[in-house]
Amino acid sequence: MQAKAAALPAASAPESTLARLAAYLAWPALVLSSASILAFGFGSGHPAGLSETLRKAWFFNLSYLWLLMWLLLLERRWPWRRAWQQSDGQLPADLAHTLLDKGTVQMTIIFLSGLPFFASRGDGLVGSLPLAVQVAIGLVSAEFGLYWAHRLSHEWPVFWRFHAVHHSVRRLWIANTGRFHFIDSNISVLASMPFMLATGISMDAMIWVSAITAYLGLLTHCNINMRGGWLSYVFNTPNLHRWHHSPNPAEGNSNYGQNLVIWDQVFGTWLHRPDRELGVIGIVERMPRRFLQQLLVPFRWARFQAESTKADPATLV
Repeated sequence: MQAKAAALPAASAPESTLARLAAYLAWPALVLSSASILAFGFGSGHPAGLSETLRKAWFFNLSYLWLLMWLLLLERRWPWRRAWQQSDGQLPADLAHTLLDKGTVQMTIIFLSGLPFFASRGDGLVGSLPLAVQVAIGLVSAEFGLYWAHRLSHEWPVFWRFHAVHHSVRRLWIANTGRFHFIDSNISVLASMPFMLATGISMDAMIWVSAITAYLGLLTHCNINMRGGWLSYVFNTPNLHRWHHSPNPAEGNSNYGQNLVIWDQVFGTWLHRPDRELGVIGIVERMPRRFLQQLLVPFRWARFQAESTKADPATLV
């Protein structure tokens, strides 16, 4: 695929030593501070009156809100690309997709954690390992399923129809982090959960894997001038994920990892170009602007693409 619009210049790199240092420290600082809030919730007895499951969910939401507020501030004060600060008119659709996807996933986790089968997980050898080790095992195992679900959503046309909803945006910022067709999201969950469950990690470790996935999802889509450095060889950083949104297949068909890029390294799809300038992002196909139409368009993909050639551009993304 090739983009039709002219390439946009990237934001200027930080000039001062302090700004450069901040660019490298921002990503790990935000991840660690958010994780610290959740860790406190795991060991705290507050808020009083809540069950253990609801308390962990409460602290996760608190940590997520902490990260969200910092990213909103930094996107305004320290953008990676200033042109992406301009509205694309997709905020209502972005938020609607986010509520449908993220809300359903979180409720599913809460529901599963209350079932005896899942609540008793972690009784085996793997479950006796330190929690941090279990989380690492969960991330790597789940990532295998996430990697292949994501890769096939680009390589199989039927799956791409649903995944294109996410890639149709012309800018990246935190509001379109959760812009996924709900079927696309369910495919990813179904592809990753069996691998993670097969490891025998505890439910607490599974909650941590879900939380880290939520944190890194916000960070990979943020419009903030961060630098991944050596972290980009392990994690899916904003620097890597922006290339994944390129409409050029040589660039966009890469960096499929959601949290980690380990499987990209193994299967040869890791792409890191710190010396190159990213052009426009998006898709060459057409996408309707309204949320409900975006939910329906994968089921009438070919017809919509044909009809939209004569459509008012204002009705398209």
